[in-house]
Amino acid sequence: QVQLVESGGGLVQPGGSLRLSCIASGSISSIKGMRWYRQAPGKQRELVAAITSGGDSSYGDSVKGRFTISRDNAKNTMYLEMNSLKPEDTAVYYCNADLIPGGGSYYPYNYWGQGTQVTVSS
Repeated sequence: QVQLVESGGGLVQPGGSLRLSCIASGSISSIKGMRWYRQAPGKQRELVAAITSGGDSSYGDSVKGRFTISRDNAKNTMYLEMNSLKPEDTAVYYCNADLIPGGGSYYPYNYWGQGTQVTVSS
């Protein structure tokens, strides 16, 4: 069974930094696009950053220049380096990926992690 598990969240002061990780485990043939989303209380889930299997990345306007997405394909892991954090970055951060599970499937399926809480507060 494929799972996405996030880690690295926590409480940080404004201006601080955190690094989130997302590990895909289970029977996996290949991983296509990967993304970080976030959802703050009372708000809709929003796309934070995305990265292709080749390493091309894109960012939401609110995090450009502060966040960096990366991935290690050999480890089935994606990262989100978050710098200059602001109180408005407070949210649950979710990992999302399109991947082809093992066992002979040819088509990608979309998977979500359970999220990790990031709180930016003094």
